[in-house]
Amino acid sequence: MGSELLLMSVIVFGCLFITLAAGIWVGFSLFIVGFIGMTLFSSLPAGNNMASSVWATIEKWEYVALPLFILMGEILYRSGISEKLFRALVPWLYRLPGGLLLMNIVSCTLFAAVSGSSAATTATVGRITLAEFDKLGYDKQLSMGSLAGAGTLGFLIPPSLIMIVYAILAEVSIGKMFMAGILPGLLLSGVYSLYIIYRGIRNPEIAPKAQEHYSWADRFIGLKDLAPTLILILMVLGSIYGGYATPTEAAALGVFGALGFAILNRQMTPPIFFECLKGAVKTNAMIMLIVVGAGFLSRAMGFLGIPAAITQAITEMNLSPYMLMLLLGGVYIVLGCLLDGFSIVVMTLPIALPMVTQAGFDPIWFGIYLILMVEVSQITPPVGFNLFVIQGLTGEPIMNIAKYALPFFFLMLLTTAILTLFPDIALVLPDLMSAK
Repeated sequence: MGSELLLMSVIVFGCLFITLAAGIWVGFSLFIVGFIGMTLFSSLPAGNNMASSVWATIEKWEYVALPLFILMGEILYRSGISEKLFRALVPWLYRLPGGLLLMNIVSCTLFAAVSGSSAATTATVGRITLAEFDKLGYDKQLSMGSLAGAGTLGFLIPPSLIMIVYAILAEVSIGKMFMAGILPGLLLSGVYSLYIIYRGIRNPEIAPKAQEHYSWADRFIGLKDLAPTLILILMVLGSIYGGYATPTEAAALGVFGALGFAILNRQMTPPIFFECLKGAVKTNAMIMLIVVGAGFLSRAMGFLGIPAAITQAITEMNLSPYMLMLLLGGVYIVLGCLLDGFSIVVMTLPIALPMVTQAGFDPIWFGIYLILMVEVSQITPPVGFNLFVIQGLTGEPIMNIAKYALPFFFLMLLTTAILTLFPDIALVLPDLMSAK
């Protein structure tokens, strides 16, 4: 039986590698591999199981929050909010070691809290900061590297699209997942900021001093430009934490709030709104295609007994809980070089989650751990989306950008290690939410 399972596993994963290498869309690749697996190694009807699997995946009401948060991010992407953030933060950051390089970190942290997307966060902030840094003579490597790293906060800081997908698949509360991401997100942002400050102290030439001078009055007057971002964060996360709205209702509030600010900012016209709707449809369709494809592949692999066999093989290794997480971390880093974040989550969860919970880890904590590992995949070539976004903004070769982002790759791993040793960082806010 062991040799048969090994043969099935080799054929299934081999087919997956071939389809992905051939350039077939990830969602379709997952369907193809699942169909091949069920046809070759199972007597069950592959077509009927595909249909029922797709329906079982998409009929969940919780997925309604996904297109709403995507639409909110699309509206904000075109609303001029990044320009307002830049104007508000410059007076506060320009005199610190590392200077305006900290803008990448702080802006991405704030924009992540209203966008839900890593790529959108990177593109929106980078469109403003990279041109400004180049004009001021800032270190090119650190400006691109810090943007690549900070852009990943779009996945970790709620409302995160990938958190919604994880919560639904793992059958945990979306609201608790959102709360669990806040402190780890701030921790990662803090680690990035300390690194920039350290580099600025060691080598002040990386961030030439700005010629402008700002009074305290300028600083406080500029805070009004932060108001739209802070109000949206309060509307979305505050309503969820306070128990006033479900994540889906909070997403609807966020859409109306973002639309209102875009109209007040005179950045919303019927053609732009149509572009927002079109962008949201495209993004949601891409994510859901991956989700339903992975759902079918997971079902096919379950019928073949592959996840159970892998779980049993790892269990028989008698690894300690921390060694198990170290092994999974290595696997996720390798997968991150080949697949996008959504594919990694939906494909590996049926195998990884039972092992992790059996080892005594909380599924909400594991969600944050997994998202951190997915963030790593955003800056690892050849598939790192953030690298492609920055390449589109600058024209710099992908491998150069990956090299610039390498310090932030290690800082992410450091943050993951801290989170593993101190899991309460992720669990304290969900626990408080439950206690209310």
